[in-house]
Parts: sequence; structure tokens; C-alpha cells
Amino acid sequence: MISNQSHPVLIFFSACFVNNIVFAQAIGLCAFFNVHGGFKASFLQGLAIMVINIAASIVFWMFNAYILAPYNIAYLDIVSFVLIIVLLVQAAGLFAEKFLPLYRFDLFFISANCIILASGLLNTGYGFNFVNSMAHSTGIAFGYVLAIILFSGLREKIEIAPVPEALKGYPVSFVLAGLMSMVFLGFRGLLGL
Repeated sequence: MISNQSHPVLIFFSACFVNNIVFAQAIGLCAFFNVHGGFKASFLQGLAIMVINIAASIVFWMFNAYILAPYNIAYLDIVSFVLIIVLLVQAAGLFAEKFLPLYRFDLFFISANCIILASGLLNTGYGFNFVNSMAHSTGIAFGYVLAIILFSGLREKIEIAPVPEALKGYPVSFVLAGLMSMVFLGFRGLLGL
């Protein structure tokens, strides 16, 4: 079990593989199943979520450490974290529009992605210090990117495979996600995590 006394590398490894946000905790499935367009689209969507997640985790930690905890208003964490996510996604959208006009990021899926909110809530729930919070958030982000890239590769293979008509689309996607979840369960107990 990870705690604030754990080494940041172990916290990263645990968040990325052992407690993968998609496969072990079933968080962020709507965006996970709706990423289409192959490897490039999956990578870009994952990269956008990774940047927003890490930036949001920095702001979450500072907001929690300097405003919510000292004034004993920790019950406002969800509302404040959602507002921070919306502000960061809008800022990222303006940045992408100005400096990356060739890439279209689906801002709705980033802002509605519960992985970013879950990352902040898990970090505050575990009581992590800043370094461990960043290790955990980065592990969550890398785990999500790994999940959607692996899933996009499997989805491309399934599109050319002879799948029965009743299983085409989301049914076979859920079967694949279940199988991938069992693969990630193989990391349980590794390094005492």
C-alpha cells in the first residue's frame, strides 16, 4: 500500500501499473472508450490530458495546502478542483488555438475527464507531500496514456478481425478492456505494492 512515506518512484510505479486509473479503478472510461483515430489521436489526447493533469495537480496541491487545509474548509475540495480544471482546460485551449493550430483537442473530453479530478482527490486523500503528489499524478497520467495507446492498437486489430455482428463496437471493446484489466492485475503484489 502506498503512503506518504513511500519512495516517489514506487508511488509512480503503483499509480501507473498496479493501481492503473482505468483498469484497476475504472475511472475515466467514457474518454477511454471514445478515443478514435488510431495511435496518433490516442497519443495526442493522452498527452493533452497528461499536461492538464500534472498542471492541475500542482495547483490542487497548493490550493489544498495553503487555502483549504489551513482554513479548515476541505469540504470544498471537489467544487474548487472542478473550477481549477475548467480554468486550466480553457487556458490550454487558448494556448493550443494560438500556438498549435494544426492539432484539434477535444476540450470537452479533457474537461469532462474524471481522471484529472480523481488524481487531485486521491492525492489529497492520501495526504501526499508535494513530491509524492507529483509522482502520483504523473503515474496516473502515464498509466492513462499507456492504457489508451494499448487500447487503440487492439482496436485497430479488432476492426480487421472476424468479430460476430452482435459483438461489434462497444461490446467487443468492453471485452478487450476486461482482458486488459486482468493483465494489469498481474502487477498486484509486485514490489510490495
